[in-house]
Amino acid sequence: MGKVGFGELAFWLVAGRRPAPGETRVFEAVLVALADHGFTPTAIAARVTYASAPEALQGALAAGLLGGGSRFLGVTEDCGVFLQQTLANVDAATADWDAVAVAAITARRAAGLLVPGLGHPVHKVQDPRTPVLIRIAEEEGVRGPHLRLFEAIGRVHPAVLGRTLPLNGAGVCGAALADLGLPVTMLRGFALLARAAGLLGHLAEEQRTGLGLSIYRTVDRNARYVTPE
Repeated sequence: MGKVGFGELAFWLVAGRRPAPGETRVFEAVLVALADHGFTPTAIAARVTYASAPEALQGALAAGLLGGGSRFLGVTEDCGVFLQQTLANVDAATADWDAVAVAAITARRAAGLLVPGLGHPVHKVQDPRTPVLIRIAEEEGVRGPHLRLFEAIGRVHPAVLGRTLPLNGAGVCGAALADLGLPVTMLRGFALLARAAGLLGHLAEEQRTGLGLSIYRTVDRNARYVTPE
């Protein structure tokens, strides 16, 4: 205590090694990027659960974390897995990143699958987190093959998909964490670790405002009930 920061400790516990200062900076930047996304379904779930049982803060926090999946929070891990699988047979020292990206996107499209890390419901042109994380990784000397492939996907996908989408923050977080050597099967856990802080912020605000009850009343008063046949 007093010698190791919380982010450094979290990295150390999972990786089994103490991170270098540059790795800690990138890791903590990822945690900041993933901490809160506003009124997502997970945040709403936490708030209305707290409104129902204010004596059980842990239940409200758990409700918010349980909603982490393929649409919210899970993209970080999905992108890391996708990039790692793509890189399995690639020599990073000699790779033509654009060509690798074209092949990967084409294969996903042929399989009827989306490319993890592409697109964002709010940021239609550029997710502001993406260039910042890439810059920090470059400054710290840990901008590795996962990030380079991710950047290439951003460059070449319009020609393959016929439309331009932003590289989202959840995806760049997955690429950055994979470049740090963290197990890709653990990346959703880091997203949940970060989101726990954001949810605590929502619940602290909930204590002050009681917005969860307003959310409940809005839904209850506007729901359209259908009589069973």
